[in-house]
Amino acid sequence: MTFEVNFDGLVGPTHQFSGLSEGNLASLASRGRVSDPRAAALQGLSKMRRLMRLGLKQAVLPPHERPDVETLRRLGFPGSDAAVVEAAARADPLLLANASSASSMWTANAATVSPSADCADGRVHLTPANLAAKLHRSIEAGFTTRALRTIFADAGRFVVHDPVPAGGAMGDEGAANHMRLAPGHDAPGVEVFVYGRSAFESGEGGRRFAPRQAKEASQAVARLHGLDPSRALFLRQARAAVDAGAFHNDVVAVANGRLLLAHELAFEDGAAAFEAIARACPFEIGFAIARETQVPLAEAVASYLFNSQLVARPGAGGAMSLILPENVKGCAASLAFAEDLAASGGPIDELVFVDLRESMWNGGGPACLRLRVPLTAGELRALGGRVVLDEALLQRLEEWVRRRYRDRLSAADLGDPLLLEESRAALDELTALLDLGSIYPFQRG
Repeated sequence: MTFEVNFDGLVGPTHQFSGLSEGNLASLASRGRVSDPRAAALQGLSKMRRLMRLGLKQAVLPPHERPDVETLRRLGFPGSDAAVVEAAARADPLLLANASSASSMWTANAATVSPSADCADGRVHLTPANLAAKLHRSIEAGFTTRALRTIFADAGRFVVHDPVPAGGAMGDEGAANHMRLAPGHDAPGVEVFVYGRSAFESGEGGRRFAPRQAKEASQAVARLHGLDPSRALFLRQARAAVDAGAFHNDVVAVANGRLLLAHELAFEDGAAAFEAIARACPFEIGFAIARETQVPLAEAVASYLFNSQLVARPGAGGAMSLILPENVKGCAASLAFAEDLAASGGPIDELVFVDLRESMWNGGGPACLRLRVPLTAGELRALGGRVVLDEALLQRLEEWVRRRYRDRLSAADLGDPLLLEESRAALDELTALLDLGSIYPFQRG
């Protein structure tokens, strides 16, 4: 038996709104807002509980240590850890904000995952994303790789590759630009890689936002994972979608099993792209496509309708639930489209709304917060640490958040050395809760 395991990122203690992500409209609009890290983390854990109650396997990935003192040292700030933070706050608050970002919470960008059913060597392959497009995210790859190699440590079952080289425009944004269609989690599937441009083409004039994913990075991941070339498809993001604020494909498309849910303007080739997906699949698939006349692209991006989690409930005969952000309720066209889906008699028969306001204000919906990893029963047992949740562990994590996290954080607070001390104390306790050992730099000396 193969399970869908959703690895959600635990929101870190330095969750903040500094507007660091150009191309992400919600992030830019929230710049300067005072954040509530405690509420953000509890909202994420509440979503995980909802998935567990649907019968799915739910796991967590730990937040990164922030502020990243070593990055600040490399940028020329000397002295003790506290002195580095204080000096950065005085000299360049924006650099400090980048080094303090809690963006690792969006684990759809942590890596690209291919299940063992798709890979030539019969192992699960994971390639951490280099996230080269943004400074605050580019510093994540090293720790993400260490964390994944701690959890997926059994070399007989798992391969965690190094990130794809990040030079030039060779950006890799992970699973946020990757989808999989298959008859079931245990059957060979077709993996769809969505890119924004070639790493070697000249920039396009007149663009509102630059695309982040390189075609060559997607192709490299497919090769590293040993995918059958006939079952790996490469599609270009629509320029209109990127310029509308769909900085990742998962803002306009999501797939699971035999179903693809997408906006009609998701891909540059339009209808031809959907036809290519159908041809690539040697099994029957279905499409749920929102037309521009039904859900305008601008509303789709604002509501995060397509950044929902599409999950098949175990034991429900293929019936699916769509896990949507509460924002959809405030967008009439998006809500009507979702309600019509659930009433249509198709595989989606349940809508589940979750409150993720703190994440949404920074441009991350339900799908952003999870990395989907199909695992066989043996692979699930082979995971390192204690990262698969049960109700008891979930309650301990909630209690940990309530004790360790601040309920108010402003840009000025990032320069407080006490925040670094508080964060490290929280993470030190977390590694014991999750049985991950000394994985953080401050723990390793």
